[in-house]
Amino acid sequence: MGAKLRIEGSGDIERALVQLTRGQSKASGRRALKKVLQPVAQVAEGMAGGKFKVAVTSKLDKSQKRRARGDQGRNRVAMYVGPVQADGSHSPHAHLYEDGSAPRYQHSTGKFTGEMPANPFLRPAWDLYAPGMLEALGLEIRKDIEKTLERARRKALGAGK
Repeated sequence: MGAKLRIEGSGDIERALVQLTRGQSKASGRRALKKVLQPVAQVAEGMAGGKFKVAVTSKLDKSQKRRARGDQGRNRVAMYVGPVQADGSHSPHAHLYEDGSAPRYQHSTGKFTGEMPANPFLRPAWDLYAPGMLEALGLEIRKDIEKTLERARRKALGAGK
């Protein structure tokens, strides 16, 4: 599941981002996104009933990277919320739990091997937090930019001694 948020018209945020280097502004965006998406991950993990740990990350496996090519770019920041295994690697069967599966039969014998009902946990968590996400992201990125600018100011004062 993917959702794209685009912040336009936030003049004060854009002016503040110009004062930062590209690396600083991307790091600031990453920190803000991670903080805003954390409640979604916590609710999703609770709704999964202990079956999955849900994390906010920028890391994807090879097939996920292929599907998310449009999210990557020189001036883009992308964070993902999704189920992971205990070691932090992706959870390849989570989509079966989220979406369910149709009845399955073995090809060779025709034996019925079951079906899985849908147990959504990510979509309801996202739907719960999505309406206020953009406003929360704006506030969080503004706070992070202020902290970053203050850090850079202190560093410049220290270097001048």
